[in-house]
Amino acid sequence: MSGLPKVELHLHLEGAAPPAFIRRLAAEKHLDISGIFDARGNYRYRDFRDFLKVYEAATSALQTPEDYRRLTLAVLEESAASGVVYSETFLSPDFCGGRDLAAWREYLHAIREAAEEAERKQGIILRGIVTCIRHFGPEKARETALCAAETADHWLVGFGIAGDERMGAPKDFRWAFDCAREAGLRLTAHAGEWGGPDSVRDAVRDLAVERIGHGVRAIEDLALVDELAETGIVLEVCPGSNVALGLYPSFRAHPIAELDRRGVKVTVSTDDPPFFHTTMAREYEELHRAFDWDEGQFRRIARQSLDAAFCDADTRTRVAQKLEA
Repeated sequence: MSGLPKVELHLHLEGAAPPAFIRRLAAEKHLDISGIFDARGNYRYRDFRDFLKVYEAATSALQTPEDYRRLTLAVLEESAASGVVYSETFLSPDFCGGRDLAAWREYLHAIREAAEEAERKQGIILRGIVTCIRHFGPEKARETALCAAETADHWLVGFGIAGDERMGAPKDFRWAFDCAREAGLRLTAHAGEWGGPDSVRDAVRDLAVERIGHGVRAIEDLALVDELAETGIVLEVCPGSNVALGLYPSFRAHPIAELDRRGVKVTVSTDDPPFFHTTMAREYEELHRAFDWDEGQFRRIARQSLDAAFCDADTRTRVAQKLEA
């Protein structure tokens, strides 16, 4: 299954940074963040809140557009090696220039330049989704949305929200999402990971999103599951992430197969792969072992993911050809 072409819709660019890459970058800048790594050089954290702190500490090594250019190349090399032919990655002006529009444009240019190089060399196609950070608050989310609205085009295709979903409520961020929508951006939101089923309902109702990042705890409310199936809301499911963070004890206990069986449109992604010791190839292998999913099932998931992608029609056609090759 690992050799199948794959589509990934839920990938945090900074969260996909290989630990060795961040260690090298920190050393170049004489930055001591050694405490975020374990004895074997992997990221080290205790729980989800600690994970967020380690994530932001690792991101502190990324200080210039050139850093992000190098990061994008490193991440896409890893993704392509795992069979990914199309990826959408979350980007945040909070980390790329402190929500200053002029600085954000420079970071975005560097990321796109790297994406174009990776597409030429490895065939992988990347598109961006601007993401505000929930625990930074609604006012900063407004600034992030304005950065997104000013740079929306065929490459920057979406807007979303990530971070600690236990802080604030989706309705607090309605202005930011309305701003992004008016700029033509497609919408997604993290929910139903640490928040329960109501967090999914609230994100759909208050932010009018068409995709939910994670969303797996919808399984705790079968009426909500039926609603998601009927309305076609897509779940960006990251099984390895959920298992690594202790949301479920194993892949076999994960609800992705039951959600799929009940008609919910599920996709498969890695979230922050080096933090969770996973890749897209490993996600496929573990799902095959847990649920006996075969090649036909994975091809259906990949096509379903492409249908849910925020890219334009021409890009969708090119990716479809890669899936069919």
